[in-house]
Amino acid sequence: MSGTMLAGSVVLYTRIPSLTKYYMSELKLELTKVVTQMVPSQIDAAIPELPSATGPAIETPKLPF
Repeated sequence: MSGTMLAGSVVLYTRIPSLTKYYMSELKLELTKVVTQMVPSQIDAAIPELPSATGPAIETPKLPF
């Protein structure tokens, strides 16, 4: 019985990293879906376009000394 518990513990201990990685990837996928649904699809329309040209450079103030 003790050998079975030891073998079961070793198997479980060696599987913990792969199980953790699997459940973390599933959690990331679900969170991505939820956040994507929360953000409105029209957010791109609300953001203004970047200007194609800019004005002249601003001069730095001249020091009095």
